[in-house]
Amino acid sequence: MADQSSFEKPRWLRDLIRFLPLKSQFVLTSNVRDLQAYEFPEGRAIPLGLIETLTETFHESGYKHVLSWSPLLGLAARTPMAAANAPSLLDRMGISEGEARKLGQDRLPAFLRGFVESSAEPAALIIDYAARLPIRADSLSPAEHDLFTLALALSHRALARPYGESLSPYFNTVVWIAESEGDLPAWLTIGNPKIRIIPISEPDSRIRALLAAPILRGLSDYASAEPEEAAKIDRAFIDSTEGLLLCDMRAIAQLAATEGVPAANIADAARRYKVGVTEDPWRRIDKLKIKEAGPFVRARVKGQEEAVVHVLDIIKRAITGIGSTRRGNRPRGAVFLAGPTGVGKTELAKTVTSLLFGDESAYIRFDMSEFSAEHSDQRLLGAPPGYVGFDLGGELTNAVRERPFSVILFDEIEKAHPRVMDKFLQILDDGVLTSGRGDRVYFSEALIIFTSNLGIYRLDESGARELNVSPSEPFSEVKRKVALEIKRHFREVLNRPELLNRIGENIIIFDFIREDVALEIFDQMIANALSDLAGQGYFLSLSPKAAETLRGLCLSDLSHGGRGIRNQLEAHLLNPLARAVFDKGLAPEERWGPATEEGWIITEAGSEGLALASASK
Repeated sequence: MADQSSFEKPRWLRDLIRFLPLKSQFVLTSNVRDLQAYEFPEGRAIPLGLIETLTETFHESGYKHVLSWSPLLGLAARTPMAAANAPSLLDRMGISEGEARKLGQDRLPAFLRGFVESSAEPAALIIDYAARLPIRADSLSPAEHDLFTLALALSHRALARPYGESLSPYFNTVVWIAESEGDLPAWLTIGNPKIRIIPISEPDSRIRALLAAPILRGLSDYASAEPEEAAKIDRAFIDSTEGLLLCDMRAIAQLAATEGVPAANIADAARRYKVGVTEDPWRRIDKLKIKEAGPFVRARVKGQEEAVVHVLDIIKRAITGIGSTRRGNRPRGAVFLAGPTGVGKTELAKTVTSLLFGDESAYIRFDMSEFSAEHSDQRLLGAPPGYVGFDLGGELTNAVRERPFSVILFDEIEKAHPRVMDKFLQILDDGVLTSGRGDRVYFSEALIIFTSNLGIYRLDESGARELNVSPSEPFSEVKRKVALEIKRHFREVLNRPELLNRIGENIIIFDFIREDVALEIFDQMIANALSDLAGQGYFLSLSPKAAETLRGLCLSDLSHGGRGIRNQLEAHLLNPLARAVFDKGLAPEERWGPATEEGWIITEAGSEGLALASASK
């Protein structure tokens, strides 16, 4: 548990206090809609809204009155917690509460002038939602121009006057609250020695540690926990809220209280808050199905024993959580599948998806050859604010928001632009991306799969592409050469060795399709093709001669792997078969032999076409 006695005011607040005697106006920007850490009473940190924090700070600094203005509430007197019955400045000015609430933007300039030039007790005016005062900061209406011109003139005309026993200098201070400095006219703030711009940063781990206990205090089991147990809960809360705001932390505690999540499982409440999933889908996966998945995967991805074992290990780690602190929202797992074309990389990704979801098409796939342009990262995240379509979000961020528990496949990753690679760094390291419209999207429940053909070719001394490995080499040599080329590409070509480090030892290299494996693939493809035809009512079989001819044609060149075998099968069997069925006018419902299952025999097959004979003849 954090030591409350070591509380130190946030930097922005110390900056404000330091410059109160020197500047007449301030602009607070950035994290202005969050809660702030405040010390009250002395030595104890509590979360307060920004306006409440400013009210307490001005009161501590010797200001007698604090007012706030917003488009919704108009003008209001702010009363510090320690001075609940103090008379307000509005009372002294003879302004009723009803009149103050009706003070709109049109009357704000006149009030602002009277406030700054008042010689009464020191006061502060907080103007909230200042970013909404101008419609466009670079194209002001006459009324907006008059307001900010007046503010500019008043910032220079304002005089500090001595007040109190110490006769310290005080301005009637004006504080503008805006999400961004650019939301106000540049000529108001740039080069103005009387206005101080103070950005409010997001809470770091120290601030989160200070406020973990006060925020969790509302959970009954936390309040009754022993100090050692409470400290463990604090640490889990701090770690699981990395990158979040203090208002998010409070919302997580409220969610835990509403849904009955014990304080000891506060990290689970944080996960629910981030991804919107009540149950942890990874814990609901049928473990027996994964335990017995080896034969199922090997039946679909042939000849890649090392890859199958490695990927199944990663899935088991994702389910059990072993070796992962779950800190920082990192994905459940990330693998880099490299090797020749047509050897089963994408098929393995589909198989993994089928294992997890029961549907091999349920993965989120991105063909990275479509993201080779410099600004194509905007397709993934969405256009930046101010650009057409920024409010639509990005393809990747939208997909993960809708399906946080997913397998995400980035196919042919080497074809992506280096700027896109930088986004992968964020995903693998922080597990979070911010879309163009400002949504934070978490990848903590996703399994990331990259595929690549890197390492199969290399550039020779003249810059021409040549084969780096060949099917005649043993797998151990293929693996060594491909791994070296992948490392060279990331370090020397992309200049992004850190991406390689994030993937770590999860680079899985596939072997070429060897002849014995190719024969298995061929037999399986033939069986699947005839089974599919039977499902359509066409019952066919291959004669030994036709099967031998097709086998020779399909296995003559294995450089394109299983995909090449399929291409040859289509060229020499399926296309001629379709032509023969069409030309002969054969229909599925016809009875070609004495029994439907006898059907027709393909007696001849090859580049010259095929011959059909009825099994009944």
